[in-house]
This record gives sequence, C-alpha cells and structure tokens, in this order.
Amino acid sequence: MTTEKLKPGVDYIGVGAGGAIIINEKNQILLLKRSKDTRVEAGMWSRPGGAIEYGEMAEDAVKREIMEEIGIDIEVVRKLDFQETIAPDGKKHWIAVGYLAKHISGEPKNMEPDKHDEIGWFPLDNLPDNLSPYTVSSLELLGELNND
Repeated sequence: MTTEKLKPGVDYIGVGAGGAIIINEKNQILLLKRSKDTRVEAGMWSRPGGAIEYGEMAEDAVKREIMEEIGIDIEVVRKLDFQETIAPDGKKHWIAVGYLAKHISGEPKNMEPDKHDEIGWFPLDNLPDNLSPYTVSSLELLGELNND
C-alpha cells in the first residue's frame, strides 16, 4: 500500500473554484503570474483561485483561495463561467467554476511566492501579454455581459 498523496488534476480530475475576475474601485483587474506549473498556466497571467476541498462550496473555496494566495477579502458578485482545461501533454486536467468579484478589503500581497512570480492590478484596457486561456475567455464573457 502506498502512502503517497494523490494530486488533484494529475492523478484524478481536479475540481476548482477556477478563480475570480476581481475588480477594484478603479475598475482594474487583479492578476497573478503563475511561476510553478501547478495546473497548465505556468508563466501566464491569470485570475487567482484554486482547488475546492471536499465538503466545501465552490463560492467559499474561491474566497478562501484568494485569501490564501493574495491576502484580500472579496465579495462574489456572480458566477461567471465554467472552464475545463487539459494540458497539451494530457497530463493535467481541471474543471473549475469562475466568478466575478469585487475587492472588499486588504492590500494584495504574494502569499505563495513559490507559485506566483508577480501580482498586480491592471486596467481592463491595458492587460499584460500572455494571459491564460481561461482568463481570456472569462474576460471576453465579462465584456459580452457588460454589452447586454
């Protein structure tokens, strides 16, 4: 019998609170640049988020993950999208729920420097290059919703 811990997204399909598009009072979005290939977006700018723990509601998970990753409180505005991501090599597979959220309190800081190279607020009309595909699709959906 093995005592090795199974890894979500690697040893089985990972289920996540796929993160939140967090908007502040200046209408900027908070993004982080992934440094460690914990999923499939290493080196890309993405929305913060992470795995849902057993027995945890997805909305609670996204709030917890954002507090753990960047040390801020958010208010979830609405469910935004559903994402399924499979790494090009087929070795990682995640299914996640994405949210739109407002920044409530706290100054963002990199609480997990082994996973993130940088964090920052960006104007929606001046985003960094190399956005993760799921962040791009969430932003496109947000734009569509705002145009309705």
